[in-house]
Amino acid sequence: MSALTDAVADAVTGAWPAGLVLPLAALLALAIDRVFGEPPARWHPVVAMGHYLGFMGRRIAPLPVQAESRRARAFVGGALAWCLGALLVLALAVALGWVARSASGWAQVLLLGLLLKPLLAWRMLRDEVAAVEAALGQSLDAGRARLGWLVSRDVAALDAAQVRESAIESLAENLNDSVVAPLFWFALAGLPGAALYRFANTADAMWGYCGERNGRDWTWAGKWAARADDALSWLPARLTALLLCAPRHWGALRREARRTPSPNSGWPMAAMALALGLCLRKPGVYALHAQGRAPEAADTARALRRAGRAVGAIAWLATVAAVAGAWGVIA
Repeated sequence: MSALTDAVADAVTGAWPAGLVLPLAALLALAIDRVFGEPPARWHPVVAMGHYLGFMGRRIAPLPVQAESRRARAFVGGALAWCLGALLVLALAVALGWVARSASGWAQVLLLGLLLKPLLAWRMLRDEVAAVEAALGQSLDAGRARLGWLVSRDVAALDAAQVRESAIESLAENLNDSVVAPLFWFALAGLPGAALYRFANTADAMWGYCGERNGRDWTWAGKWAARADDALSWLPARLTALLLCAPRHWGALRREARRTPSPNSGWPMAAMALALGLCLRKPGVYALHAQGRAPEAADTARALRRAGRAVGAIAWLATVAAVAGAWGVIA
């Protein structure tokens, strides 16, 4: 009995393997997100990434009149600025991960969970999408204005169904960007993996445009950032799609996902369209599940429940991994 007690004590107080620490930290991060939401902006690492990208972006993206003559310069500048930012993010994440690993047992889980939380954002995404539907209940103009907080497209001419389409599309796409992909890379590469992904995704959101935005031309300046995000999001986007729709839709999923220009965003959006029986479209660009109906007020809540079940499935998988890791520690 004494030997068993000593073994359990060593397992609780000693260093734990990654197979136990990482899933427990992921569960803690999801729990913190559910209860507290986002940390203050001054402490938020993604806000800091945005400040860096904004500062560098003003220096690498040419004015529209200079775009053609500075294509090579813009591309090289964008690639170098992205790589420098990625190195800074990785260096900080590695240092913080080392500090966390120097702790033991539950202290290590607590530190990693607290550090991981700002790199994922399920509660904020859920609340913002729900707020669009609530605003639509007041007026179309209010719904458009609230949607403008969530998407970068022009919302001025959208009708109520198109506002809902855009909100549901954003929910599906950002479920990957803000939840599944950070956790995927955390599982593979720890805190540095999640931090690098979040930097790449933020860079794509700010730089990954073809043409003019905010008085600068991003066609070449943002190309490296867009391709890096495509590469890092490739597998997580497809995993997100599988979490969102039932196996009976998987045959149609590949066909529908290819209708969007993006190699990745079409997967979770098409999965959501198929799962809910809706047509989700961007006029003049794509129509996913074209035979589906237009979204109605109740469909936003249905989409949120579907996304919530996907997050629940991730938490369940993390729990299974934690149980398996705990068994390995005690054994």
